[in-house]
Amino acid sequence: MTRPRIAITTGEPAGIGPEISAVSLAGLDAEITLIGDEALLAARARLAGAAWPPPARVRHVPLAAEAHAGHLDVRNAAYVLATLDHAIDGALAGDYDAIVTAPVQKSVINDAGIPFTGHTEYLAARAHAPQVVMMLAGETGHGPLRVALATTHLPLARVPRALTIDGLVAVMQVLVHDLAQHFGIARPRVAVTGLNPHAGEGGHLGREEIEVIAPAIERMRGAGASVEGPLPADTLFVPSLVQRYDAVLAMFHDQGLPVLKYATFGHGVNVTLGLPFIRTSVDHGTALDIAGTGRADAGSLRAALALAVALAKQRRR
Repeated sequence: MTRPRIAITTGEPAGIGPEISAVSLAGLDAEITLIGDEALLAARARLAGAAWPPPARVRHVPLAAEAHAGHLDVRNAAYVLATLDHAIDGALAGDYDAIVTAPVQKSVINDAGIPFTGHTEYLAARAHAPQVVMMLAGETGHGPLRVALATTHLPLARVPRALTIDGLVAVMQVLVHDLAQHFGIARPRVAVTGLNPHAGEGGHLGREEIEVIAPAIERMRGAGASVEGPLPADTLFVPSLVQRYDAVLAMFHDQGLPVLKYATFGHGVNVTLGLPFIRTSVDHGTALDIAGTGRADAGSLRAALALAVALAKQRRR
C-alpha cells in the first residue's frame, strides 16, 4: 500500500500556521505537501528551529505582499484562499488523500471584501458537498470525545430557525455514515443534545425538542441507527454518561465545543465530515500575539496530521 498523500495548507501568513506546519512533519508515514509561499515557510521554519529543506514537498503559492508575523494584511487574503483552492482541487482530482488546514483569520478575509464564514463552509461550497458536518475530536482521561454540530457559524439568535427535522436527519446521516466508514465504528452510538436548558423541560422551556429534535431522532432510529436524545447538555457531558457514546451531536457551536476544548485543547482535531475527501484541522486560531516567536505549540496540528493519516489508511481498506 502506498503511503497516504497529505496536503497541508499553511494558513494565515501573519499567524502561527507557517511555523507549526514546518515543525510538524517528522515521523509521519505519509507523503506530505506544504502549500504556501516558500520563502515565508523557510523563514518561519528557521525561526522555529525546524529543518529546511523540509521532509516534504513544497507547493509554492506566492504571497501578494510581504508577511509580517502578528500583523494582518488584507492584501494576502486572496493568497490564503489560493492555498485552500490548490488543496481542494488536488484532493478532488485524486492527487491528495487528505487535507490538513492550519488556522486562517476570517476577519481579514472579510475585510478584504471576500465573504468567508469559515473553512467548513468554504470547503463544502468548493467541493459541492450537499451536507457537511463539523466535528471536533480529542482524547480525554476518560477516552475519546467527539462532538459534532447541527449548526456551525451562526449567530445564536438564528439557531432555532435553522433547526429542522429534515436538516437534523441529514446531519445525523452524515455523522453515522462517516463514523462507520472513516473511523471504523461498526454501529456508532450517538447522543443528541436538546436546544434549550433541561432539553426543554417537557415544553416549558421551549418546544424545539418536542417538535423538531425528537422527531428527527425517531426517524433515524426507525432507519436502524443507534441515536438517543434529546438529552440535557449540562449533564450529558458528565464523563460517566458521555463515554457511553461514540459521538455527541450538539445543536450549536458554543453548546458543544467549549466542553471539548476544555478537555482536549492543544491536541484536539477539527474534522469536516461529508466531504468527498478527508479534511482535518487544528482546534485553535492564528495566535497573532505569539506568531513569529517560536513559542507556538504544534500539538493540535500534529494530532490533525496523525488523524488524517489514520483516516486515509482506514478509507483505503
